[in-house]
Amino acid sequence: MSTPAPPPRLELDPQTLRRARTLARRLGRPVVDIARTHTTVSVERATLRLAGLSGADHERVPWVNHLVDAVVEQTGLEHGVAVPVWEALRRDKAPDLLTLAQKASSGAVTFGIPEQRGQRSRASRAATAAVRPGMRRIDRQRSARDRLIARHGDPPQRPWIYLIVATGDIYEDIPQAKAAARDGADIIAVIRSTGQSLLDYVPEGATREGFAGTYATQQNFALMRAALDEVSRELGRYIRLTNYASGLCMPEIATLAGLERLDMMLNDSMYGILFRDINPIRTFVDQRFSRQIHARAGIVINTGEDNYLTTADAIEAAHTVTVSQLMNEYFGKEAGLADWQLGLGHAFEINPDLPNSFRTELAHALLARQLFPDAPLKWMPPTKHMTGDVFKGYLLDGFFNLAGAMTGQSILLVGMMTEAVVTPFLSDRGLALNNVRYVLGAAGGLTEDFRPPPDGYIQRRARQVLAEAVELLDRITSERAPRGSAPLLEAIADGTFGHMKRPADQGKGLEGVARKADDYDNPALALLEADGWGGAR
Repeated sequence: MSTPAPPPRLELDPQTLRRARTLARRLGRPVVDIARTHTTVSVERATLRLAGLSGADHERVPWVNHLVDAVVEQTGLEHGVAVPVWEALRRDKAPDLLTLAQKASSGAVTFGIPEQRGQRSRASRAATAAVRPGMRRIDRQRSARDRLIARHGDPPQRPWIYLIVATGDIYEDIPQAKAAARDGADIIAVIRSTGQSLLDYVPEGATREGFAGTYATQQNFALMRAALDEVSRELGRYIRLTNYASGLCMPEIATLAGLERLDMMLNDSMYGILFRDINPIRTFVDQRFSRQIHARAGIVINTGEDNYLTTADAIEAAHTVTVSQLMNEYFGKEAGLADWQLGLGHAFEINPDLPNSFRTELAHALLARQLFPDAPLKWMPPTKHMTGDVFKGYLLDGFFNLAGAMTGQSILLVGMMTEAVVTPFLSDRGLALNNVRYVLGAAGGLTEDFRPPPDGYIQRRARQVLAEAVELLDRITSERAPRGSAPLLEAIADGTFGHMKRPADQGKGLEGVARKADDYDNPALALLEADGWGGAR
């Protein structure tokens, strides 16, 4: 794989950079403490999925939901489900988890926490033994990815070209994804059906009825991965697969992604809070577990800072994007992710009618590139200011592609000139890929030549955004809340990010959160942390 020239250097104060990360750590630690001391129904369901429980009843309610709901109803959530479930398996002599879940769904199983320590230890050991094969499967899938990349090779240049497929029908998605790969796409993202993030269960099976997207299910993951493996062999380069680990089932979808060898997952620390009104504590607990799984699976996360700029002004709110990137970096590394797994997001969303809009985009893009030099930054195309004028839209996408080439971005999401008009046709995708190929072919080496003057507009703007980000971090940590609380949660409640106010005691999914009891037991978390995935402070 060819190595791009180093991106242009901004003259940023090293002390300011260190202070930005120090403040991000200070802001993030209380939230991590909350995540470590709480659990959610989705974390517990993900644990059962690692132990092999899958499938759904005749009404399409997953068996993991039935089993967790039955345990919670009788013993509460605060102890975890592992000990009650595996004690019931032993006591009732059920042959497997599926049989136990079926019986529990009809109220035929009694769950409890054994009083004797020996019984609790026996149930805990049995749960650990049941979860370990799921972890090993994730490890094997990571190894399989490494072998396939070594065999087929990576794309020959950066940025990698990222293209969205979303018909609602997995069997229509597959040929479209293969066609996109043959036309130059390096990463295929199967966008989820509208509203799936608000479902507190993961649908089962191969689905054909999604709305503006395709449901994220384990079978859909497996079908698309097999199809992209086939086209990887044909093309001689490994085609990566992306989906969405966000919403109320974030831990479960992350687990399924690891089991089926997805390569990238949308996974932002605050997206579900701000844009889906999911309870903040539920979100932070779920995202920590999901990132621990991603870290182990070798999955690259994609964060969602681009979404902030759809509700806030891209110039006025630029520093909040930087703050979010710093927080995503902290939370990601604490959960065990390496720099190469941090696909931090940013976007080309400045009003193109403003003077110096392109120069300002370059300043923002360069700032992100220099702040996170080893992260595979994901560069998002214009959407907010796409008006339906396809000619202007095609030009804007060209400028977006040029900014990506000039500033050394790692992942470039293909912009569509028909954004805000129609769901793209195959021909639209073909034209968009032509735009990307032309710009990268004509200007891909500009990182070697482009050097903003030390006191020019781009340098000054980048320093201004960084200073405003540090000021915001400082203000949140020093003014928002008394010692012992979580100032970041207060800032989220006040609408600091994306102009959305989301209090920590409100939001969807709050009823599925519990503070861990002293005897809480979760073998999946124990195995993850024992193997080094999570806990970096």
